[in-house]
Amino acid sequence: MSAPDWPRHAGPAAPTLADLDARVTECRACPRLVEWREKVAREKRAAFRDWEYWGRPVPGLGPPDARLLVVGLAPAAHGGNRTGRIFTGDHSGDVLYAAMHAVGLTNQPTAVHRDDGLRLIGTRITAPVKCAPPENKPTPTERDTCRPWLDAEIELVRRSLRAVVVLGGFGWQALLPVLADHGWTIPRPRPRFGHGAHVELASVRPGGSLHLFGSYHVSQQNTFTGKLTPAMLEEVLAAAARAARL
Repeated sequence: MSAPDWPRHAGPAAPTLADLDARVTECRACPRLVEWREKVAREKRAAFRDWEYWGRPVPGLGPPDARLLVVGLAPAAHGGNRTGRIFTGDHSGDVLYAAMHAVGLTNQPTAVHRDDGLRLIGTRITAPVKCAPPENKPTPTERDTCRPWLDAEIELVRRSLRAVVVLGGFGWQALLPVLADHGWTIPRPRPRFGHGAHVELASVRPGGSLHLFGSYHVSQQNTFTGKLTPAMLEEVLAAAARAARL
């Protein structure tokens, strides 16, 4: 799929989330990310040498009528890029899903592999970049190249969506222009990212307003240092769930 082609594929050619998710996994629009994700899948980490790595873009996860959206950054090299499911098989996912389960947004507190029985309750999880990037740092160009996938995803869940939790400043900056393009009014000056940030965005389209929440990312750097604790994350998720009426 070439870069000029895939916005068309992400939109009209993907009338459902299932169609969109399938098309996401075929994307090869960013050469650096394709090379990295496939290199990691070939060379593997010693602890996972018996795994057959996914090594492709990782789609979002959750029901098509989700009322709450959780937005991260990108798949982890040995997490989502290994298991084929977002925030699955790594420490960040351990923290996120335990907190989501604590506030009633999943049926179980762990995410180990794609067939482990995990079910999200009224919630979808996605990321603005669908491939694992080197050093967990996608470039602005890669973010922008991947944006039509997020555009299409937001459009497909827009009618039911009532709240969003953004994990980290990268996702916050990537998401705001997408929300604006889909009919939510972004205040000026733009809302600043911060843990516990909350702003309600009015809508100029049918579907109602949207509650936007910020949380520090569930990265090892944040959770190991105590910058983000389980209680802090649960507090934001619980507030977003209430706003979404879950």
